[in-house]
Amino acid sequence: MTEFHFEYKKTTIGALHEPIQQLIQLAADATKKAYAPYSNFLVGAALLMDDGTTATGANHENASFPAGICAERALLGGLDMGSPRKVKAIAISYNSQGDHTAALSPCGICRQTILEVQLHQGAPIAIYMCSPDGDVIVVDDASYLLPFHFSRKNLDM
Repeated sequence: MTEFHFEYKKTTIGALHEPIQQLIQLAADATKKAYAPYSNFLVGAALLMDDGTTATGANHENASFPAGICAERALLGGLDMGSPRKVKAIAISYNSQGDHTAALSPCGICRQTILEVQLHQGAPIAIYMCSPDGDVIVVDDASYLLPFHFSRKNLDM
């Protein structure tokens, strides 16, 4: 049986480079734009492009639960996929009314969406998964979050 091994780093926001600290702050600020009246789980995401530009997104819940959208997909849905610019990094942050203190990992559909962007651009996207109290888990390649991913190659069978 094949085993998957990949490197990840547990760190704190203060130990990261200044541009990444700023990206994480943008993600944290984006949680204030979230609309989550049902779960009160506010998620914000921010991306850093290779030219230094940034963008943010937040989750939006809906009474018809499948109609909601996660922060990561709200963020990536605005990308110009024809642009030569590449996404270098994505930071994800959250606030909730519960006792949550662990770093936040994207859900499955968001992992697939992030990976699709990575595959399209042909360059890895670093993911910074943040907790409300400053802990961060870092992976340098989105494929690490979805080792058995579905892609274009599956459709060409």
